[in-house]
Amino acid sequence: MTLTLDAPAPQAARRGSRNPWLTLAAVAIGIAMVGLDATVVAIANPAIARDLGAGLSGLQWVTNGYLLALAVSLIIAGRLADRFGRKKLFLLGVVGFAVASVAIGFSGSIGTVIFWRVVQGLAGALLQPASLAILRNAFPAEKLNMAIGIWGGTSALSIASGPIVAGLLVENVDWQSVFFLNAPLAVAAVVLGWFVIRESKDPGAAGSFDLPGVALLSGALFSLVWGLIKAQEHGFDSWLALGFLGGALVLLAGFVVRESRTAHPLLPLSLFRNVSLSAGTALVTLAFFSLFGAFFFLTLYLQQVHGMGPVEAGVRLLPLTATFMFSAPAAGALTAKFGPRLPLVGGMGLTALALFGLSRAEADASYVSLWPWFVLLGLGFGLVIVAGTEAIVGNAPVELSGVAGGLQQTGAQLGGVLGTTVFSTIIASRVGDTLAPRLTESGVPAELAPGFRAAEQYVAQGVAPVPPGTPGPLAQAITNGAHLAFMDGFHTTLTVGAVVALVGAVVALVVRRGENAGAGVAL
Repeated sequence: MTLTLDAPAPQAARRGSRNPWLTLAAVAIGIAMVGLDATVVAIANPAIARDLGAGLSGLQWVTNGYLLALAVSLIIAGRLADRFGRKKLFLLGVVGFAVASVAIGFSGSIGTVIFWRVVQGLAGALLQPASLAILRNAFPAEKLNMAIGIWGGTSALSIASGPIVAGLLVENVDWQSVFFLNAPLAVAAVVLGWFVIRESKDPGAAGSFDLPGVALLSGALFSLVWGLIKAQEHGFDSWLALGFLGGALVLLAGFVVRESRTAHPLLPLSLFRNVSLSAGTALVTLAFFSLFGAFFFLTLYLQQVHGMGPVEAGVRLLPLTATFMFSAPAAGALTAKFGPRLPLVGGMGLTALALFGLSRAEADASYVSLWPWFVLLGLGFGLVIVAGTEAIVGNAPVELSGVAGGLQQTGAQLGGVLGTTVFSTIIASRVGDTLAPRLTESGVPAELAPGFRAAEQYVAQGVAPVPPGTPGPLAQAITNGAHLAFMDGFHTTLTVGAVVALVGAVVALVVRRGENAGAGVAL
C-alpha cells in the first residue's frame, strides 16, 4: 500500500472542509479497505485454491489481476479525479471496491474471482489518488502533515492486522467473508464522506488523457505477466511464452515512442533523465517485488507445509507486517536527516539478508528460526519505501510532482505483480525438475513417481497430492516428497530474491537528495 504526498498547494487554493477531521475519518475508512486487501488475500489463498480447485497460475491471477489493474490505472485515475472532482471519484472508487468485493464472495469459479479482482483493482485506482487530494484540500498547511500521519498510521494498521483478521474469518467462517468485510467499511465511508467531504477540482486539468499511451502500457504489462505465467506451464523456450514476452517488448517500445511524441504524455520521459529519480523508481519496484513475492509463498509455506491454520499463520506473520508500522516512521526520520541514499542501501541490504536467511529454512523449521528474518524483511521494506518515494518525488520538478507520485505508486504495484509472477515461475520450474526424484527419495515406488507430474501446479503451492484411499505409509511418503520438492523451489526463489535485493543495494549508491526533499511520504 503506497502513499505519496505532493508539495502542498498554496493556501489560497484550498477550499477547506466543514470538519476536516471527519473528512480524514471518511478517507481513512475507505483506504483501510485497500490496506486490508494487501494482506488478507494471501492468507485466504490456500482456502480459495481448495474450494475452487485453482492451480498455481489461477491463484497468481487472484493477486496479479488486482495489482495489474491498479498499476495501469493509477496515473489516469488521478487525472480523472482532478478533472471531474475528487469527491466523486473517491466515493465511486469506494462503492466499486465494495461491489467487486461482494461479487468475489459470491463467485463460484476461479475465473469469476479473477474478473472481479480486476474490477477491484480499477476501483482502488479511483479512490487512492483522490483521497490524497481530498486531504490536501481539506486541511490548512500547518495541519496537513499531522493529517497525513494519522492517515498513514491507519493504513499501516490495516495492513498489519490483515493476516489476523483474515485468519479469524477463514478459520471460523469461510474465505468469502474476507471479501464481505469490505461492505460495511464502504457504507461507513460513503455515508460519512457524502456529508463531510467538499468537492474540489483542478481547473487546469482539462486536456488529453493519452488513451493510446494507457492502451500500450496496459498491453505491455499484461503481455509480460501472461508470458511469464505461460513460461511456467510450457517453459521459456515455448513459442507461446516467447510470443507474449516479445509482444511485451514491442508494446513497451511503442509506449516509449508515443510518450516522446505526444503533447500530453501519460508519463513524461524527461523525468527519467534524473538518475536518482530513475533509481528510486527501480528500488521501490524491487522492494514490492521482494515483499509480495516472498509474502505469497510464505503464507503457503506456513499453511500447507507447516500445517498451520489461517489464524496461526496470520499471527506468525505479524513480526513482518507490524514491523513496517514502526520502520516507516523511522525511515522518514533517517531520510530527513541523511537523505535517501543511506536508508535505501540499508533497506535493500536488510531485505537481501532476510530473504537469504529465509531461503535456508527447511520444511520442519521452527518458528524461532523464522521470525527474526520476518522482522528484518519488514524493516528493510519500510526503509526502502519511504526513502525511495523521497528519491522519486524529491528529484522531480515541482510542476511534475503529481506525475512523480503516480509513477511511484505504479512502480510499487508493478513490483508486486512481477514479484508474484517471477517467484511463481521459478518455483514451478524447480518443482517440475525435482518432484519425481524427491518422491522416489521419500519412498514412493519409482514406477509411480512420474505419474504425479500432472499435480505439479498443486505441489508448487505446497499441497501434497495424496490420492483418496492411499495407504498410510505411501501417503506419508507422497507428502514428504511433495514438501521437499516445494522447499527446493522455495529455496531457489528466495535466493534469487536475495541476489536481486543485493543488486538493488548497489544501485542505491547513486541516489542523491533532491531539490524538493520533503515532498514525498510513503506508507
